[in-house]
Amino acid sequence: MAEFTMELSDEQKEVRDWLHGFAADVIRPAAAEWDEREETPWPVIQEAAKVGIYSLDFYAQQYFDSTGLGIPMAMEELFWGDAGIALSIVGTGLAAVGVLANGTEEQIGTWIPQMYGDANDVKVAAFCSSEPDAGSDVASMRTRAVYDEAKDEWVLSGTKTWATNGGIANVHVVVAVVDPDLGSKGHASFIVPPGTPGLSQGQKFKKHGIRASHTAEVVLDNVRVPGSCLLGGKEKLDARLARAREKARKGGERVKNAAMATFEASRPAVGAMAVGTARAAYEVALEYAQTREQFGRPIIDNQGVAFQLADMRTSIDAARLLVWRASWMAINGKPFTAAEGSMSKLFASETAKKVTAQAIQILGGNGYTREYPVERMHRDSAIYTIFEGTSEIQRLVIARTLAGMPIR
Repeated sequence: MAEFTMELSDEQKEVRDWLHGFAADVIRPAAAEWDEREETPWPVIQEAAKVGIYSLDFYAQQYFDSTGLGIPMAMEELFWGDAGIALSIVGTGLAAVGVLANGTEEQIGTWIPQMYGDANDVKVAAFCSSEPDAGSDVASMRTRAVYDEAKDEWVLSGTKTWATNGGIANVHVVVAVVDPDLGSKGHASFIVPPGTPGLSQGQKFKKHGIRASHTAEVVLDNVRVPGSCLLGGKEKLDARLARAREKARKGGERVKNAAMATFEASRPAVGAMAVGTARAAYEVALEYAQTREQFGRPIIDNQGVAFQLADMRTSIDAARLLVWRASWMAINGKPFTAAEGSMSKLFASETAKKVTAQAIQILGGNGYTREYPVERMHRDSAIYTIFEGTSEIQRLVIARTLAGMPIR
């Protein structure tokens, strides 16, 4: 087990500086254009693939960093460049992690390469979980998967929403209900291969922020996939469902808490994204305050501006430390006895919203225009308090954990 440290190793610093250079030289110059176009930035993804950032190997190396800091460090630097483009680059990772966590070796070897493609022909993947009536309340999921034993096929029907890369992906990973009596434990994940009949893109959302990231509905109309597309296989699923039914009879809350632990472990990565956006806005505001003169002196000489910057930097550093602590705990198997994962995501996401708003205020009228990036950063920051569990859900998780109450 790695000791907790706030000092990056030389190797980690090299990776951080490499990512920062890519974010500064490739992502940031393209940010305004793709935000306006509201389209997937394929050329930037291709550049990321060429240098090795858009690849499973890169994310695997960061994920298995024994300090736990690889992923949050990478997320912070990429999202410092631009949240929308960065989400387009890392969005495939959501589906890839779903396959890595649940799939067989054969499924991993077959499907993950198809999710990324290569530098000459990049692909993307989509993870489809949320539904119009099942966002935070995953137990309300309605998309069904029914097994056709005669044909050894699963038939998927339903509508997914808020799917990053939904409809444009080469490979879709779809979470569906196989046993509605078990709530979230009655879910299973399926691969929908490219070109499968019955899968279509529904509404593409025109969003407030992260507009370079494609977000859409995915409609599943009697989509048939081979039995081999059930992640983990049917034997494993049947055994898991049997255990879940037995646990539900003995004490259903333990089943629900086990599911919640999975969400807890993923939330620090979102917190790191928020830290990156907040840091970017703070740096713009700091430089502006140092160079903008009013009444014969830089505006940073005014206490009202200087104190805002002091608070911004303090909040950013505090958010990063919460993210790093939770990330270290997760990789080292430390239980989140105080919902530390939710704490990191809650504080970092709220910090991003506040810091980007303060940056606009420091820039004044300039900050309100699209000539300066803080306007876009503020729009982007709103998503952090919504996806991967809203701030209200984070507070609920934290409060119930502290009180020793079951999390539903």
